[in-house]
Amino acid sequence: MSSIEPPVLFPDPQISGESSVARALAALNAKAVGRLRFPDPLEHEFWEIHHAAQQPRVRFALCLAFCTVLGFAALDHLLLGQPWRLPEDLSRFGVQLPVVLLAIWAASARTYRKLYVPGVRILAPVFALAAVVTASYSTGNGEFTLVSSRLVLATFFFYFMLGLSFGAALRTSIVVPIAYAVAAGVAGLPVPVAIYNLFILLCANLFAGAGSYALERANRQAFLEHKLLAEVASHDGLTGLLNRSAFESRVRTIWSQSVRDGSSVTVLMLDIDHFKAFNDRYGHQAGDDCLRRVAAAVRGTARRPLDVVARYGGEELIAVLPGSDRAHGTQLASELVAAVSALGIAHAGSATRPHVTISVGVVTVEVKREPSHESAIRLADRALYAAKEQGRDRAVA
Repeated sequence: MSSIEPPVLFPDPQISGESSVARALAALNAKAVGRLRFPDPLEHEFWEIHHAAQQPRVRFALCLAFCTVLGFAALDHLLLGQPWRLPEDLSRFGVQLPVVLLAIWAASARTYRKLYVPGVRILAPVFALAAVVTASYSTGNGEFTLVSSRLVLATFFFYFMLGLSFGAALRTSIVVPIAYAVAAGVAGLPVPVAIYNLFILLCANLFAGAGSYALERANRQAFLEHKLLAEVASHDGLTGLLNRSAFESRVRTIWSQSVRDGSSVTVLMLDIDHFKAFNDRYGHQAGDDCLRRVAAAVRGTARRPLDVVARYGGEELIAVLPGSDRAHGTQLASELVAAVSALGIAHAGSATRPHVTISVGVVTVEVKREPSHESAIRLADRALYAAKEQGRDRAVA
């Protein structure tokens, strides 16, 4: 009987980058309410995708905001007959409208990430304070109440229309009730009216904030689920490594980049020694578990961010190491041979060792001299054949 443990899907997080996505999704679903942030680089990737989707909608919303500020100005002076007052109109025409125009300019597709995303975190609170100033200089209690109702609209606008994260929107919106409380005291608004209006603003923050949190949480969950599905489609279901199709796509990109950089690439072709004999002796379930554990060892050894490891077919694995020279490739191949031997997976049917071993073929090429990655893979396959001819359980470059 074999002493190999029963197979476990993805026994090592290093088998696949997918596990980090799965863990993030599990953490997000674990609590009804929690911090909305992923570990890097997932957090950065989420916002890159989110900003690209939001940019056109945000710019349109800013144009609506510009029209809304002008519309309220017209209603105040033409419909309500308010006189022109320096503090109120200076706040409106000297701060609010310029801020919105600046945001519209920064929210173009070319400058959205570079200027708008960091800038709106400053511009939004400035706009909020200006809106409070506009309300605080209205005359009469009834008018004060009427104008202050605009702050509720501003609160919802901050939460949903500016493309802010929930945290940034919350920090901006909470400025409104705080500033309103101060302004109401300075303007001498009756305490009952001030408290009533302040309660409305706090409720607006509560309701809009809850909706904003739920929306961002749903967006994050959709991002993780989409990414998880994409990774499942591109990874081998048994080992968790890239599958053949995804590998071909990834290595073509690496090859093109290496041609531009003028760098070398190392290709390692790996094969589990006497794997058919292993399956015949211990059964295919044990063989699957053996392949998983070997894949984990390979992925754990070839762990640079740009290294690509894939299941090439059957018990054959392949690793492509961009920017790697011959010395690094040869050293890594030796480490892979040692790492698999260190697993100590019993293999009584092996003519090489009493445990599972691998043979590795190594080739390092100057990419500009190779017409395609297929030729490098053929060279690595020839080196693998040489390793088997020389007795297996070794690497040949």
